[in-house]
Amino acid sequence: MKSAPRNAPRNAPRKSIAVLPGDGIGPEVVEAALRTVERLGLPLDFRFGEIGWECWRQEGDPVPQRTWKLLEETDTCLLGAITSKPLREAEAELTPSLRGTGRTFVSPVIQLRQRLGLYANIRLVTDLDHGRFDFTVIRENTEGLYAGYDVHGLDEALWNAVREHPNALASGPGESSVTLRLQTRFGIDRLLRFGFAHAEAHGHRRLTVVDKPMVLRQSGNHLRERLELISRDHPDIETEILNVDAVALWMVRRPERFGVLVAENMFGDILSDLGAGVMGGLGLAPSGNIGDHGSYFEPVHGSAPAMAGQDRANPMAMLLTIGQMLDHLGLPVPAEDLRGAVRAVARARTTVTYDLGGGAGTREVAEAVAARLPGGEVESAATVPGPVAAVPVEVVDRLAALDTASVSDALDSLGIAGVLAGISARVPGARTAGLAYTVTYQPVDRFDGRFRNAANYLDEVPAGAFVVVDNGGSTTCTNWGSLLTSVAQRRGVRGTALHGSARDIGEIRAAGYPLFSTGATMVSGKNRVELAATGRHITIGEVTVRPGDVIVADDNGVLVVPAERAAEVADRAERVEGTESAIAEAVGTGLRLDEARRRFGYAKPWEGPADPASRNA
Repeated sequence: MKSAPRNAPRNAPRKSIAVLPGDGIGPEVVEAALRTVERLGLPLDFRFGEIGWECWRQEGDPVPQRTWKLLEETDTCLLGAITSKPLREAEAELTPSLRGTGRTFVSPVIQLRQRLGLYANIRLVTDLDHGRFDFTVIRENTEGLYAGYDVHGLDEALWNAVREHPNALASGPGESSVTLRLQTRFGIDRLLRFGFAHAEAHGHRRLTVVDKPMVLRQSGNHLRERLELISRDHPDIETEILNVDAVALWMVRRPERFGVLVAENMFGDILSDLGAGVMGGLGLAPSGNIGDHGSYFEPVHGSAPAMAGQDRANPMAMLLTIGQMLDHLGLPVPAEDLRGAVRAVARARTTVTYDLGGGAGTREVAEAVAARLPGGEVESAATVPGPVAAVPVEVVDRLAALDTASVSDALDSLGIAGVLAGISARVPGARTAGLAYTVTYQPVDRFDGRFRNAANYLDEVPAGAFVVVDNGGSTTCTNWGSLLTSVAQRRGVRGTALHGSARDIGEIRAAGYPLFSTGATMVSGKNRVELAATGRHITIGEVTVRPGDVIVADDNGVLVVPAERAAEVADRAERVEGTESAIAEAVGTGLRLDEARRRFGYAKPWEGPADPASRNA
């Protein structure tokens, strides 16, 4: 039996959700996310309906009447993703019996927003990794430059408004276009009031109105006057009006300065996608569309039809969107549980999709989030994850024999980010591979007159391992030296990578030990750091290292090969080297480089060089 939600009585009224999976990756992302949400045991009834491109193609309406009826009967709506195409393509894809009947494709999201009166589009922008920023972009949905007043071929009234412009005079009314930015007192006031209410409800103390008042002088002044009037009712909220270009800059440079940003339709559209980029990508960006009497929630990403059915799409945006929806439905505790689980998985970087540098699938990521929920397999991000699959020694040895450039190409072909950025070879000519043994250091607050034996873990490192030390990239003290090198060599350790600094570089080079580090300094770490843990997942840059992953390193740098993909990566990297060798051999005999690359499959070298019989074709 499922438990009652943690913030509601057992007899809490049930809420009904219209679920519209949509097109492209929408259905698979919705399915994976809802399976995760089932773990929360919430008083929710999901009712499924149809919307999107297939409805348009088969019925000539992307939002059929049965869907409108469903929306009327439910408390809110969860939308997957919607495909939209330009005018000509939309007409061409109608079933033949509907072509030429005067039907016009209108984006389903525009229909929903207009018919349901959803004037506020709320985009939450949160730093999932480090918690440095947490702000909201509220975009006006119903007017502004996207109000629909977009005309090509001007009537007399519009022509009289623009005819003095030299470009209009040169083109004439038939070859001029005008788009009107509509801003009304009614639309501005309800948006500003919504923005102030959101700021107060979420503890923000600054509301930034985004516009271009120096250029759009009359409409900008109208907006300013309404802000000055309405802000009197909210004396505890600081207000400002900033140029949209300046806001774009500061969202990238100093996102932590913002609380709530309010913008007209087009400016808000652009800034909300920029906010997704600041978060880490569209795969992490949720949104909600709210009106006085209706709502729907959707991830910011599109339908990505080319990716549909491949189990590659990131479900985190949909999961965060559901969290936003739960807040709206008065279920803040399970909403935060869900967000916390997504944060934990995103920070660990061990089970993430390609867009976050991983190789996990949609369902796998959703299951990892489910495991972090209360009652799941993992209760907190601090819990040590289980072991990864064991990698046979022969696979490690195959990777050790390969150039990291070829291994990197193989990882790229699988959509896996593996480079430990900023970690360089300290011993020229070293080439090695081994199973990751992870070590984490933490700083010491003050020196108490004694040295700490932070490196005693080395006595436990097994032969064949590759030590990976995370000291936060610090170059103010060392984490490795000549003594540790001699111990490691005696134990059969295959190498060391430091997200930090080493010393005694001359002695280590003389010993020929494979050492890679962020920096080198003579300053000891004995009284500056202490051992925090071993055997934990650690993240360096954008890449997570798990105990048992394969570390491959040479003069080019250090790569992490996920244990479960090690054999596949070795296969592909060997074929890459075979392709490169075939191309080099052919060029050496006088063949043009472009022809050699074409002949031996340079576009996909991991598939191996073409059949030798084809070389003289």
